[in-house]
Amino acid sequence: MSESLVSNGKIVLKKGEGRTIKAGGAWIFDNEIDRYEGEYENGDIITVSDFDGFFMGYGFINHNSKIRVRMLSRWRKEPIDREFLRERVKNAWDYRKTVVDTSSCRVIFGEADWLPGLTVDKYEDVLVVESLALGIDRLKEMILEDLVEILKEDGISIRGIYERSDAPVRKKEGMEPHKGFIGPEFDTDVLITENGVKYMVDVVNGQKTGFFLDQKYNRLSIHKLCKGKKVLDCFTHMGTFALNAGIAGAASVEGLDISELAVQQATANAERNGLSDTVHFRVADVLDELPKLNKAGEKYDVVILDPPAFTKSREATKAAIRGYREINMQGIKLVKDGGYLATCSCSHFMTPELFTKTIAEAANSVHRRLRQVEYRTQCSDHPILWAKDENSYYLKFYIFQVCDEK
Repeated sequence: MSESLVSNGKIVLKKGEGRTIKAGGAWIFDNEIDRYEGEYENGDIITVSDFDGFFMGYGFINHNSKIRVRMLSRWRKEPIDREFLRERVKNAWDYRKTVVDTSSCRVIFGEADWLPGLTVDKYEDVLVVESLALGIDRLKEMILEDLVEILKEDGISIRGIYERSDAPVRKKEGMEPHKGFIGPEFDTDVLITENGVKYMVDVVNGQKTGFFLDQKYNRLSIHKLCKGKKVLDCFTHMGTFALNAGIAGAASVEGLDISELAVQQATANAERNGLSDTVHFRVADVLDELPKLNKAGEKYDVVILDPPAFTKSREATKAAIRGYREINMQGIKLVKDGGYLATCSCSHFMTPELFTKTIAEAANSVHRRLRQVEYRTQCSDHPILWAKDENSYYLKFYIFQVCDEK
């Protein structure tokens, strides 16, 4: 048995508090704590007990954050040591091997893998890590060493690790945003293949950790709709949905994005896949462009709406609803009678119920009928952990057939 990682620190919850973690949640907020006991430092693993002394588990403490404790384990009998963490990492990898194509996938998804604040994505033979919590940040290199060894046992040799902990939210944990190599430097342009489509992923400058892996099987789900069809892909980013439509045999695909860099990357990806004749991209503000296309009388067999999160806080949700309603209204109008709409939201605060209601309002406002083909969420390498106030469920993805009134 290796050395215990648990400090002498302890917190005691107020009477009547801790309802969230008792329902499976992962966070304890500062206003739920009655008192602090023992010696510890920010980032240490401490013991959590209820007001009556009942053992609640172990978690990382940080007085810099309103999320005062991030839960790590509920079991007193388990020693919290390096072997414990290694087993968590191994369980995460074993799960991915079972449920997804692991050539490129999310290997660790924070709280949903019981490693709070840590994200690790695998792009072929490169790992990209994002660490957003102080406690896990102090252990990340140990965890990554174990992950590299576990992958090697399956014949996967990792040539490099890059850190993309550059999100401003780190400041809420008392840490500065950071990006850079962990270990030796390497070529950070990584060629990946997903659903038969090749992409060049820039892990240094790409959004998040370089690529949006969470839509993998949602992109695959549009293949059956696109053969021989005219397709519009809005907020195309690196051209992911557009290229899947092209690979599936679409007659023509147009991708729109406000970022000139994204359009350049998407165009290069089209060339990489031999799709330059059918898949084209241009710079455009989708919110402005969709009304122009409608005014010009354009119609498409398939319209895809994959916007960035319109809200990252509860306070901004009302404005986000207006944005989602507007783009869905305009997108629905552009679909031919009997054509298809794929639409999604990646905002945690845009709940499934709220997103569904917003789409229905958009369709009603333009007098079109929607027939649901399917409803999907994020790819299963981004598992949704069922718990009260859970944060791992964020991506909602609908496919509808759009019909005139019959």
